[in-house]
Amino acid sequence: VQLQASGGGLVQPGGSLRLSCHASGFASSTYAIGWFRQAPGKEREGVSCITTSDGTTYYSQSVKGQFTISRDNNNNVVYLQMTSLKPEDTAVYYCAAPSEVRVSIRHHLVPAEYDYWGQGTEVTVSS
Repeated sequence: VQLQASGGGLVQPGGSLRLSCHASGFASSTYAIGWFRQAPGKEREGVSCITTSDGTTYYSQSVKGQFTISRDNNNNVVYLQMTSLKPEDTAVYYCAAPSEVRVSIRHHLVPAEYDYWGQGTEVTVSS
């Protein structure tokens, strides 16, 4: 299983970025794809999640209304559109997925629910 996150970079406050997560190698469909972030010196936190079957979305309170998650099932890609970026959004962003054997997860924004992780893409919001 591979999860390839991309799209990070340096952006000014108020700017936008779109992250992509390309998923491959699953024996069958995974239940969901989640986005997480980890800022220096902080714990990894859940940002957003989308279920692959019906597109149900979940957002942390800190990004609700600011980030939008979407999926392209045909191409096995999940996007995270980030707008109105703030310096506190600076972090390494990871996409992750639960094992294919799990038909659902209970806590969609908790890292421990996820079994596969991508390598991360760095987002820096600074003037």
